[in-house]
Amino acid sequence: MNLVSIIAVYFVVWWIVLFAVLPWGMRTQEEEGEVILGTDPSAPHNPKLLKKAIATSIVAAIVTFGIWFGVDYLGYGVEELGELFLPGQ
Repeated sequence: MNLVSIIAVYFVVWWIVLFAVLPWGMRTQEEEGEVILGTDPSAPHNPKLLKKAIATSIVAAIVTFGIWFGVDYLGYGVEELGELFLPGQ
């Protein structure tokens, strides 16, 4: 895998992981009892986005490394995906 491919994979994985990380520890304004006038009661009270972005970056780097290792060193490719999910066909 060349550098551009690795960056592209990291970018896609980062966004997927972000959507998995966003709900971690989320408390709504209604749960905190501090609903700001004009906002939805289910809006996040303190989303801690920097902390979640750092966690997302670390997890995405680990997943991207796993993909890179599988492709470059173990030789997995598109052909092997079919064998993994549809054995014997």
